[in-house]
Amino acid sequence: MEEKIRQLNQEAREAIQAATGLEELKQIRVRFLGKKGLLTEILRGMGNLPPEERPVIGQLANQTRQELEDRLGERERELLEAEKERRWQQEAIDVTLPGVELPYGHKHPLRQVWEEIEEIFISMGFEVEHGPEVETDFYNFTALNIPPDHPARDMQDSFFFTEEILLRTQTSPVQIRGMQARRPRLPIKLIAPGRVYRRDDDATHSPMFHQVEGLVVDKGITLGDLKGTLETFARRLYGPGTRIRLRPSYFPFTEPSAEVDVSCTICGGRGCRVCKGTGWLEILGAGMVHPRVLENGGYNPEEVTGFAFGLGIERVAMLKYGIDDLRHFFTNDLRFLSQF
Repeated sequence: MEEKIRQLNQEAREAIQAATGLEELKQIRVRFLGKKGLLTEILRGMGNLPPEERPVIGQLANQTRQELEDRLGERERELLEAEKERRWQQEAIDVTLPGVELPYGHKHPLRQVWEEIEEIFISMGFEVEHGPEVETDFYNFTALNIPPDHPARDMQDSFFFTEEILLRTQTSPVQIRGMQARRPRLPIKLIAPGRVYRRDDDATHSPMFHQVEGLVVDKGITLGDLKGTLETFARRLYGPGTRIRLRPSYFPFTEPSAEVDVSCTICGGRGCRVCKGTGWLEILGAGMVHPRVLENGGYNPEEVTGFAFGLGIERVAMLKYGIDDLRHFFTNDLRFLSQF
């Protein structure tokens, strides 16, 4: 029996040393030292030994078990360290390998158009003005000649916080704030780009979108000045052959008022599917500043006149790039954005 134990010890050591994984090592432990393992099977025959040999065999068996347990633990640590080293080598960075080229970020198409619009008007002597997106009813409506019972309020379904506080529905309030901040200085030439909010959501409307408001106030400003300014803007934005036309319209804060069209950017005015065969595309609204709005801004309408215009940046971008669904601007789809 003593010889069997020594042979088992040798066999187990060789198996432990040859083990290449933790699962294999676990199976070796069960095979040699488990409740039904080879060492246990040998010890079950101790009852047949003479009494004087039993202590010697028992001591040898315990010594063998301890040696194998120690060797199993040592081999387990070796395998864990080897696995750790292998993973480190796999994850290590080889600085000699070619780098992975990362895509460059770029400005959103709306931001590109926003900045292009600003550059055009700045080159024409306009200042860029900003105002709060959370506005009072006075600046958003009343000061712009839209009293509480005016039907024009129904044209803009607004986001109200209280009866007097709302998310602005247009950048036109900056007209009033700009005049009040500058009075009595003349001339006033400003544009006010920014986010505005209305309860709309479809292919051509969004609950949040961007507008640019323009305002000029001085002595002797005429409708001809408005037309010339917008004509210059359209040609700078869409090309030197671009034409504009003014159609009579209505806005509470201008009188007279006009819708402004540009010759179709797709067909050049010949008529196509985009312009529905008319040769024209609506781009903005404009008009001469209403006398009451001038008064609310702190200026005497008997002494000065002015013109104002408002355009949607999304609308300009859609016409500029031939985009048929405004929602593309807000879905963050890289397939769309990477085209710009």
